[in-house]
Amino acid sequence: MHFENNNTISQQGFSTEDILWAVGIWSVILTLSPVVVFYVLMVA
Repeated sequence: MHFENNNTISQQGFSTEDILWAVGIWSVILTLSPVVVFYVLMVA
């Protein structure tokens, strides 16, 4: 994946936005994974 702004990658450490992105993505994945498994089991 290519990002136009490379300033966030060059700086060291995690910013608050990076942590919020990670928490948001993981929360979506963890909440949707049982739904996906249930859907696959019902269709299969």
